[in-house]
Amino acid sequence: MRKFGNLITAMVTPFKDDLSVDYDQAAQLATRLVESGSDGVVVCGTTGESPTLSFEEKVGLYQAVTEAIGGKAVVIAGTGSYDTAGSIKLTQAAEKVGVDGIMLVVPYYNKPPQEGLYQHFKAIAESTELPVMLYNVPGRTSQNLLPDTIARLTELDNVVAVKEASGNMEQVAEIRRKTPESFAIYSGDDSLTLPVMSVGGIGVVSVASHVVGRRMKEMIKSFLSGDVQEATRIHLELLPLFKVMFITTNPIPVKAALNLSGFDVGGYRPPLVEPTNEQRDAIRDCLRELGLLD
Repeated sequence: MRKFGNLITAMVTPFKDDLSVDYDQAAQLATRLVESGSDGVVVCGTTGESPTLSFEEKVGLYQAVTEAIGGKAVVIAGTGSYDTAGSIKLTQAAEKVGVDGIMLVVPYYNKPPQEGLYQHFKAIAESTELPVMLYNVPGRTSQNLLPDTIARLTELDNVVAVKEASGNMEQVAEIRRKTPESFAIYSGDDSLTLPVMSVGGIGVVSVASHVVGRRMKEMIKSFLSGDVQEATRIHLELLPLFKVMFITTNPIPVKAALNLSGFDVGGYRPPLVEPTNEQRDAIRDCLRELGLLD
């Protein structure tokens, strides 16, 4: 089963002026990300504004990105939702397109108990041959996928990874302790990449890699090769960017950063809005300090 790599970018969804999906620009963005160090991309995750994309738009994005980078990098389709049956339908459509894997977020709003989470993920995983990355982000879903539940899910052959964004390093360590060595743990927060790797993670599903992919890759490689000092140096260099990327709700800052850097990804579908002038200035100043703007 194909591995996902160490640096995965949670890709934004480019929109045209009328806020329709710009599939051509999505293909170009995926290509750009791979050329700047990403081992793969997540398409139609929360960073891709998945709650406002239709079923048909999601499948169209899977298709466009797979055609652009398939065989060169991993394409992971965000197919999870708070509806098990709907997630299965979208997963099977993604598999027909030819993606390399799926990412399944913890169901949001309906707050199923741990047994409900287990049955949800089990049903989706058993509906597909694709490898599965779980996604735990309690700050957005209001429910925490616990280490014991993750450990149960790893008994399914195709549950191979987790994007862990609880921010709880003890929980990450517990996941590592209770899961097979082959099970991949990814940080779900750029600023916690090194802490997560220090307790057994292998990389990050990143937002900042849209603009600093090469530096992120160097940081990860340095850590994995044992040069912790160099990895820490890069981390501290990029820390202001990690922080400004969440100066307001993701993906507002990263889309603004891409637009400021000259790669047009358009605006935002409501209820997301443009950054304030102060937020845009902070993003611009950070990019300039890192030498990312002329």
